[in-house]
Amino acid sequence: MKSVYIINGFLESGKTEFISYTLSQPYFQTKGTTLLILCEEGEVEYDSDILKRSHTVVELVEDEEEMTSAKMIELEKKHKPERIIIEYNGMWNFKNLRMPWHWRLEQQITIIDASTFQNYYTNMRSLLAEMLRKSELIIFNRCDGLIDQLGSYKRNVKAVNPQAEIIFEDKNGEVSQIFEEDLPYDLKDEELKLDDYGYGIFYLDAMDHLERYIGKKITFVAMVLKPENSGGTYFVPGRMAMTCCADDMAFLGYACKYDKCGELENKDWVEVTATVHKEFWKDYNGEGPVLHALRVSPTKKPKDEILNFA
Repeated sequence: MKSVYIINGFLESGKTEFISYTLSQPYFQTKGTTLLILCEEGEVEYDSDILKRSHTVVELVEDEEEMTSAKMIELEKKHKPERIIIEYNGMWNFKNLRMPWHWRLEQQITIIDASTFQNYYTNMRSLLAEMLRKSELIIFNRCDGLIDQLGSYKRNVKAVNPQAEIIFEDKNGEVSQIFEEDLPYDLKDEELKLDDYGYGIFYLDAMDHLERYIGKKITFVAMVLKPENSGGTYFVPGRMAMTCCADDMAFLGYACKYDKCGELENKDWVEVTATVHKEFWKDYNGEGPVLHALRVSPTKKPKDEILNFA
């Protein structure tokens, strides 16, 4: 069986850059030949040095009618590749692709230029849907200046392929974005009762989208941290978290105003009910999330004291 990887997307969506990057990675410097079948020629050309280092040979198939099983077998016999990458033409209907029976599709990836997505979604939805339907990974690149639209783009894609993993990238790399529909709680609820996972998501999301939480009542279990300079007017309820490995631990918590701080001890476990506000806080060097405690009650230590984001 021959392992096949299909990279599809419309012209100038960034397919060539993605494949070039993949071929240049150390993990792709494997034994045997890689056959790269190009179904269109874009403005970006493949670097001959990258092709040489990755033992990649390129074959161009310009007409959809030529992209037959017989043609693919002919190219396989010619090059005897260990693996095959197909850079598919986005203007060809993907459902018409028929591979040889002994070619096994390992992964299908769709590359989308976010700046042109709405135009293609409006005017070429059927072609786009065929691309997306069986893709395991969908990468939106060139997302600069489009943060507000990414939520609707994700919903559009999920309507076609609910199982797909979707990644958004701008010029600085992957966009770290938590969309409202992905939150493990409903922001319409009068009170958010956060479990361990929910608290971790709240902590991260409130950094970037504090407006979602202003005035909201939240309840969560936390460990008490009493900073030396708190003056008995506030404490920091939070959780220790493993952010990438056992050696990388951090305390995740926001300042919480509480008029009975004197009754608390460091490392006590408490259940906190508080409202979320946006206020200036010296430790933030500006405005940020500040909790106003409504109730702080002793509680038992949770089974898993450490949140795991690794």
